[in-house]
Amino acid sequence: MDPSIRKDVSLKELQDRLAEFARARGWDQFHSPRNLLLALVGEVGELSEIFQWRGEVARGLPNWSSSDKEHLGEELSDVLLYLVRLADICDLDLAQAALMKIGKNAEKYPVGNSSPSFSTN
Repeated sequence: MDPSIRKDVSLKELQDRLAEFARARGWDQFHSPRNLLLALVGEVGELSEIFQWRGEVARGLPNWSSSDKEHLGEELSDVLLYLVRLADICDLDLAQAALMKIGKNAEKYPVGNSSPSFSTN
């Protein structure tokens, strides 16, 4: 296993590694918010294609091959990396923004008002 890969990685570490990756390759000039957003949307499209014709999929993907799961992991990673890079270029702390959003969602959707099932009406 690659020694640079660890089990727990922070968004800050991903942000720093992506920034260095882009800097080393001279890509900063291309990493405008618009360009990163368009790349992110493209990657979400590729992620969507994986699920497009499969119908509903069970949790844990028990019927998927290891290569299908690996492909899914790659596409999810592409989405995450573009999202982290976009937040960095926009000078936003993505982890803090996510925590704040969870707090807002908790207020908007209190536990007592949640329904465990969907209505078909």
